[in-house]
Amino acid sequence: MDQIAIGKFISQCRKEKKLTQAMLAEKLGISDRAVSKWETGRSMPDASIMLELCELLGITVNDLFNARRINMDNYKEIAEKTMLELREREEKTARQLLTLEWVISVMACVVLVVTIILADQVTMPMWLKVLDIVGGCICFAVGMFYAMKIETEAGYYECSHCKNRYVPKFNSTFFAMHFGRTRYMKCPKCGKRSWQKKVLTKDTEPFEL
Repeated sequence: MDQIAIGKFISQCRKEKKLTQAMLAEKLGISDRAVSKWETGRSMPDASIMLELCELLGITVNDLFNARRINMDNYKEIAEKTMLELREREEKTARQLLTLEWVISVMACVVLVVTIILADQVTMPMWLKVLDIVGGCICFAVGMFYAMKIETEAGYYECSHCKNRYVPKFNSTFFAMHFGRTRYMKCPKCGKRSWQKKVLTKDTEPFEL
């Protein structure tokens, strides 16, 4: 996927529609700086606004990812290629987020352990020891909250009964029994409870650590 070529194509289509970067950004509810980053190849549009962007520019998602308007002769082949690239991009993003979750979790645990050791080994007033431990507990709680939020939103969980893949609510993930990234939850589609595995995308094999 050539981000620079895609950026130039976005710029070309925007100008054809007689839109400035600011006008396009306003229609999408984002900053014109974000549009500028797309057009210079420094970033890609988020999936949440990609369809709206294509509609405003009068192109398809296939056109966007191939940086040109696709004719119908080889549309199916190119569409399959585009879907593969989208899946790979989604998988890469999910992997990065789940790695970040581990980093945050480890750092939160390290901070808590260090504060407890300091309070136990270093001579200091009792009020300072309490403050030290409380601070460590707060850092730990905040870190684990964000780690859990990332695990909930990155990728999907797959129901072992109906194979539905979905993003659960935070509370469902937080209170579910689990080992690793497999959690015992209720599927919103079939309503059955089962051990559900974390998967990276809607249509790949289950991903486990």
